Amino acid sequence: MFSSLDALPLADRLISLRHALHREPELGLELPLTQAKVLAALDGLPLEVTCGTALSSVTAVLRGGRPGPAVLLRGDMDALPVREESGVAFASEIPGAMHACGHDVHTSALVGAAHLLAGRREALAGDVVFMFQPGEEGQRGAKVMIEEGVLDAAGERVIAAYAIHVASAVLPLGAIATKPGTILAASDSVTVTVTGRGGHGSSPHLAVDPVPALCEMVTALQTMVTRTADAFDPAVLSVGSIHAGTAFNVIPESGTFQATVRTFSPATHQAIQAGVKRVVQGVADAHGVQVEIDYEANYPVTVNDPAEAAFALETARQIVGEQGAFEAPRPVAGAEDFSFVLDRVPGAYLMVGAVPPGTDPDTAPMNHAPQAVFDDRSVLAASVVLASLAANRLRKAEG
Repeated sequence: MFSSLDALPLADRLISLRHALHREPELGLELPLTQAKVLAALDGLPLEVTCGTALSSVTAVLRGGRPGPAVLLRGDMDALPVREESGVAFASEIPGAMHACGHDVHTSALVGAAHLLAGRREALAGDVVFMFQPGEEGQRGAKVMIEEGVLDAAGERVIAAYAIHVASAVLPLGAIATKPGTILAASDSVTVTVTGRGGHGSSPHLAVDPVPALCEMVTALQTMVTRTADAFDPAVLSVGSIHAGTAFNVIPESGTFQATVRTFSPATHQAIQAGVKRVVQGVADAHGVQVEIDYEANYPVTVNDPAEAAFALETARQIVGEQGAFEAPRPVAGAEDFSFVLDRVPGAYLMVGAVPPGTDPDTAPMNHAPQAVFDDRSVLAASVVLASLAANRLRKAEG
């Protein structure tokens, strides 16, 4: 078990790393600047370090002083295509890119956990795998790292895996939340292209207008969701982009819309996917237009193993007290590619509050917002949580 006092000697180093990562955010699977910073921050520790081939990941293995199983800790490293408006002194210097989801905190915290655990390496009965992952924001980086062997990096399959995510709103600084079972939604993306026949806006009878069909599809899908999903097993479908035409008096040849779909169970996931295709095709047939549907299942549901979630919550309460750690009342409709890890090994995903003191968590800008701010002290809190989860889990396995 680690405490905030254990992390204090690392504070300047970890916060400086966090600021450096924040100034130079990178997107997607290729993060060469971020990878270099992580490798430099791990230099000198007794780690077996390897880098990815299909992506710029870093995998580091710490061998414990005594034999035992292996556990995994994950920190994602990629940023978002967001223009920063946070006002912090270390704001992004890369136009159109920002660590608006706090992955700079996650990366720095995982470095912190590596330092804390390395300092007690001889007391560990087993190994720790540190998974520094690119491409969480839609590129399935965790899945690529799994294909490259991260779950077996210690020489055998890890027995448990843990990840944290900081929150710029809702949770006060240092508060920790998790829950057994489903904690985050599955995420799908849908692109629908409707093709008719263009013409003059004054003579729609001589054209086949895709715009009414497009609009009817959008509204019909909202109704379909409410009539298909169980109220206690919900689904969300939001259209985030819709485009058609170039001028006010021209009936366009085609139009498109894009949507995100969030579900919380395999059954509802399948039902909504089938419903989307059925409704869109039906509306197209009714309007006499052609339609192309690209439905992509991106991330599965993130499901915490009940036993691991209970263990993680107990560990969190030992760190921050009974009032500071609690079971989340319901899942969140966000999605995570840590779900690919939890599909293969038991583990838990936890939320850690990073709202600066003096800011109301209920009104603070949410993760992904250009104004999102994450308190530096959350780096230390997350480091302690991750290190404690690994140490306690190996101790538990030892009996």
